[in-house]
Amino acid sequence: MGELSNIIEMGGATMKVNIFFLIVSVAIFLDRLIAVYFKFNVDGSRFMVQIEKLVASDNIDKAVKLCNAAPKAALARVLRAGLSRSNRGILEIGNAIEEETLAVTPAVMKRISALWSLANVCVLIGLFGTILGLIKAFKAVGAADPEMKSQLLTQGISEAMYHTAFGLMIAIMCITGHLIVSSKARAIVEDIELHSLKLENMLARRAAAPLPEGR
Repeated sequence: MGELSNIIEMGGATMKVNIFFLIVSVAIFLDRLIAVYFKFNVDGSRFMVQIEKLVASDNIDKAVKLCNAAPKAALARVLRAGLSRSNRGILEIGNAIEEETLAVTPAVMKRISALWSLANVCVLIGLFGTILGLIKAFKAVGAADPEMKSQLLTQGISEAMYHTAFGLMIAIMCITGHLIVSSKARAIVEDIELHSLKLENMLARRAAAPLPEGR
């Protein structure tokens, strides 16, 4: 820990800027991790099986209540939009599903792309710090006594390389975090597209079916 503190102190402003971006990256990653794995997530296949059974038995109200039981889940919100308009015609059902999908998808994907951008920024800041460190090292060597030049040059290059290593470390963390949360977010969006289309087709067939005698 003491050595790390010394490295950060020697790194100067560019190292501190990268530490700031590291904190921002961790905050974004944790926020999106909670969102896509807990807040917006639901087992799409199992959830849709329950919805299909309720729609097939004409229990639309129960299907809506099932969606209301997971009010923040992205898939549940989209399906609820279609179910709540099940008696208003095929066109309105499709419009409701599309509208809710367009509202939910940006919330699921929100800030995920920032992790990739931060990875690139941190690498560039690390390289910038490396260049500044090398300039500083060669300047110090030029003004030093001959017997000290080798030692100062080695020390200066070592300090400069810490910038690159630190920037790359943050970039690797950001890219890994982006991979984890973006893959899950895409899976949620794909579930929405698949199951909302299934529901729309089911409700369309239901609307087109003739009413039983006596109703």
